[in-house]
Amino acid sequence: MKIVLLGAPGAGKGTQAQKLVADYGVAHISTGDLLRAAVKAQSKLGVEAKGYMDAGKLVPDQLVIDLVKERLAQDDAQKGFILDGFPRNTAQAEVLDKELSGMGIALDAALLVDVKADVIINRLSSRRTCRSCGYTAGAGVDVCPRCGGEMYQRDDDKPETIKKRLDTYESQTAPLVGYYREHGILKEVDGDRPVDEVYADVKALLCL
Repeated sequence: MKIVLLGAPGAGKGTQAQKLVADYGVAHISTGDLLRAAVKAQSKLGVEAKGYMDAGKLVPDQLVIDLVKERLAQDDAQKGFILDGFPRNTAQAEVLDKELSGMGIALDAALLVDVKADVIINRLSSRRTCRSCGYTAGAGVDVCPRCGGEMYQRDDDKPETIKKRLDTYESQTAPLVGYYREHGILKEVDGDRPVDEVYADVKALLCL
């Protein structure tokens, strides 16, 4: 299983990735997590990335690719991997394909978890997060059931912020759907349903 995960913020990609990892033992490679881990470990690539981040600049594509390649060399990725958060545009996808080809790796599928924008706005704007432990729940939960901390609405989960994030996704990332469709590896699943229903379709699409 060597897949790229596509979908707008709040579409439920992470939830599906977690279920695949739990059931099949593949590596979930989130580029955001990779960057944070590399910076924390003060690795050569992490120090380089931190320089860009501290300056408020985007980390260059090649540096992200190098981090991904380093991660793909680890043992758990030999069973398969789910790339989450990269590529973000078609230029990155082309570079990724070239680099993977050089490693003798071909993607099996680009899995799109498709959810309409208005559903995502409603879903995310009703989310509340614990200030202490990060637990998430729906609106109306004022006290964290896990640790008793205060539940609040993150700025990222306010409707106006969500709309901006979705606009960015549409302009930059959505064209990837066409890119992978042209390459014949796009698989689409309707994400606006209960998690287990979506997961059943994901497994069917990936022939698991």
